Amino acid sequence: MLRALILGAGGFIGNHLSRRLKEKGYYVAGIDLKYPEFNSSACDEFIKGDLRDYEFCKIHLSNKFDEVYQLAADMGGAGYLFSGENDFNVMHNSALINLNVINLAVELRIKKIFYSSSACIYPRYNQIDPYNPKCSEDSAYPADPDSEYGWEKLFSERLYLSAKRNHGLNVRIARFHNVYGPYGTFDNGKEKAPAALCRKVAEAKNEETIEIWGSGQQTRSFLYIDDCLDGIQKLMASDFMEPVNIGSEEKISLNDFATMIIGISGKQLVIKNIDGPVGVNGRTSHNKLAAENINWQPRISLLEGITQTYHWINEQVGELRLTTK
Repeated sequence: MLRALILGAGGFIGNHLSRRLKEKGYYVAGIDLKYPEFNSSACDEFIKGDLRDYEFCKIHLSNKFDEVYQLAADMGGAGYLFSGENDFNVMHNSALINLNVINLAVELRIKKIFYSSSACIYPRYNQIDPYNPKCSEDSAYPADPDSEYGWEKLFSERLYLSAKRNHGLNVRIARFHNVYGPYGTFDNGKEKAPAALCRKVAEAKNEETIEIWGSGQQTRSFLYIDDCLDGIQKLMASDFMEPVNIGSEEKISLNDFATMIIGISGKQLVIKNIDGPVGVNGRTSHNKLAAENINWQPRISLLEGITQTYHWINEQVGELRLTTK
């Protein structure tokens, strides 16, 4: 039986990954500051603790695991990452976690480690045109990420790659592009665009208005969680050890995305664009490297994935209304 350790197992991707690995017959241990928010953990062992604490990491990281998945980070949506108010915490907390993990991965000779990077590492100057952003893996330099979150992710990519070169670390690095789906946070200030829009539509009454930050013409691509898990597994099973995009190439403007979700809801709503943090004008994945090296492409359309996500969030909003009455 293969043994896996998931760092950040209480988070959205980590929680889903633990279930996927259990389905594949793994023994799964998880570590996080918190338990999953909306369902119980599938981990055989869940350790609640702080990965910023080196002594804690020394106790619980071990080479007895065949695979270690480093998903832990201080992160959130645009409102959290682009306000400027959380820049120090985002960089300090995530960098500290990765420095602890990489030190022990080298010292303990961890067998194989996965690091979750982000499309936020890509430079602003290639994402000015919302309909023609450049996010191929070779476009990351000269570096100019649009947030401290992106800078820390890029730093940590280089950290893991330098450990590969100098110490033979067996590492896989994925640059995730806006992963979404059910069982993710949608109302605590750290939610990302898909969850935030689904919540706004679910909370609105017929013929009311929902607000979207910016012009609404900014474009993104969004990757459904099941496709993300497939990509992780394909990458871990491969010999490819350079950063690779795990995202969708299905680009959409935020106004059109909101219109799609409104259509799923069956409501008649008005979109109002307001000032707010927006990030880059355009971002979408480029999957040529993933297709060629790990034989992966997403299978689930945005409409299919966001339909499932909207219905789950709509149920949660309905339950919250009942409990607050």
